[in-house]
Amino acid sequence: MEALQQQLDFIFEMDRLKSVYRKTFVKCDDNRNENSAEHSWHIALTSQILHQYAEEVVDINRVVSMLLIHDVVEIDAGDTFAFAAQQELDGQQEKELKAADRLFGLLPERQFKQFQQLWIEFENAKTADARFAKAIDRILPLVQNMQNGGGSWTLHKVKKIQVIERNRYLENLAPKLWFYVCEQLDLAVENGWLIE
Repeated sequence: MEALQQQLDFIFEMDRLKSVYRKTFVKCDDNRNENSAEHSWHIALTSQILHQYAEEVVDINRVVSMLLIHDVVEIDAGDTFAFAAQQELDGQQEKELKAADRLFGLLPERQFKQFQQLWIEFENAKTADARFAKAIDRILPLVQNMQNGGGSWTLHKVKKIQVIERNRYLENLAPKLWFYVCEQLDLAVENGWLIE
């Protein structure tokens, strides 16, 4: 019963991810800010829909697992805007490592190690699974901003090159998605949503 209580404690703690808000807007809900739990669900679903475009073999179950847990550290560490100034990003990695230890540490030892290793694999993005998960984590906000007239890009004066660098995982891993991204970024510049 102790293991069950630890698992339930973790599940209850995960509810707090719903109160971490991102810079991306939810167009269909009066442009309110998206929360990190919604984002995690949305990219997990997106990975299942788009995994056919991966040129390397990916284990979609591992990818989905990574995407469902990749942002739980924001419960303690908070969310940082992808295109924030460097001084705002400094120290974030240490905060997230500490958060991963605490949050995954709520679980029984075997699950703690499993989740922590999966999270670290995602962060390092060395395996095909992790690179694809990272790519999906980057492409969905792009699609959301395109559907929302530039969304957070316009508000924060984001440059095209910043979005290109953030989505570079797609270039070799999923060339058809990379081509789509490049087309969308040209359109975003043309519409004044990104700075050339």
